[in-house]
Amino acid sequence: MANEFFLNVPVMLALTIGAYLLGTYIKDKSGMSLLHPFLICIPTIVAVLYFTGVPCSFYMEANRIIEFMLGPSVVALGLLLYDHVETIKKNAVPIFVSVFSGSVTGVGSVWLLCRFFGLDEIFVRSLEPKSVTTPIAMDLAASLGGNVSLTAVSVVLCGFIGAVFGPLFLRLFRIGNPVSRGLALGCSAHGLGTSRAIETGAVEGAVSGLAIALMGLMTALVIPLFNMLFPV
Repeated sequence: MANEFFLNVPVMLALTIGAYLLGTYIKDKSGMSLLHPFLICIPTIVAVLYFTGVPCSFYMEANRIIEFMLGPSVVALGLLLYDHVETIKKNAVPIFVSVFSGSVTGVGSVWLLCRFFGLDEIFVRSLEPKSVTTPIAMDLAASLGGNVSLTAVSVVLCGFIGAVFGPLFLRLFRIGNPVSRGLALGCSAHGLGTSRAIETGAVEGAVSGLAIALMGLMTALVIPLFNMLFPV
């Protein structure tokens, strides 16, 4: 039986916001990039739901307003694009080439790894869209006959790894061009990568936001073609 105190919408909203603020506080205090707020937020929420007996379905319904705000927040990236439209125009060809390369690499790496480890076709179909934002990835996986839950987990994991370790690799390989940095984070880590790119700089954030949209579109075109040329 769930604790009655927790079975109301304001408390569930407070749980979500509070868990995120806790994660941000711990990351800022520790100074460790590995302690991403996302890594702290999810276990905290899961633990509270488990020990209070609140169903996940109720939690999701209570946080519907936050899910709704994801749409406007993505649209708000258009302001960054508008502010740096000239930079994007000047780098249009490198941007499209990079997104295409990232899409092919993302899909091809899944195919190779699944073949190497002898995984079933459903794993290939579920993991192929791992490098695009969650809503697009889940729709692609469903249309391919993959496991949508597995797809969602792989997308979240991919975003987390890219957001945490992406900037480290960029520094390691001395990639200082803001367009290149934004493309790398947007193509490899979608939403979480873009949030990290925005922290890095305005140009990085604008290009990363554009990369999310282009990566989703490009991957939706690449996957069917790739599966036709290289069947599992």
